[in-house]
Amino acid sequence: MATQTQVSTETRLAIEDLLYAYADCLDHGNITEWANFFTDDCLYKLISKENYDLGLPLGTIFAEGRGGLLDRIVSVTQTTVYHERAYTHLITNTRVLGEADGVIEMTANYAVLESLANQYTNILNSGRYLGKLIREGETLKIKELICIFDSALVPASIIYPV
Repeated sequence: MATQTQVSTETRLAIEDLLYAYADCLDHGNITEWANFFTDDCLYKLISKENYDLGLPLGTIFAEGRGGLLDRIVSVTQTTVYHERAYTHLITNTRVLGEADGVIEMTANYAVLESLANQYTNILNSGRYLGKLIREGETLKIKELICIFDSALVPASIIYPV
């Protein structure tokens, strides 16, 4: 982890803006734009708290590099057959853990709600993000996003990134 440093208000707001735009893309945008939030050499992982705490690498979703993200997008948009659903991401308690060598480490809590037609809304997944962000010019990009979900169980319907 980076050493704890004072981070400007602008940086904190930029991190929140990035996370909120990320959530908006997944909830209301075009999933094909999801990869644009990441660096080309990124890592994205959805993993249970149990596996994360034990240092086990197996994740429910794993994407390494832009190619891995694009593969997930193709899976969601072209190869997976599922009932139409709506998602709502709730992101809170965003904190900057530190910044060193141009990498900002952050954490935030998340919950993803899932709504299917003629059914009650349910909590699809909840947990915390551990992220490493870098600046590309004026833009923050995600270099690494580990989504650690609280439950040992995950529904089979979790095909979208969280």
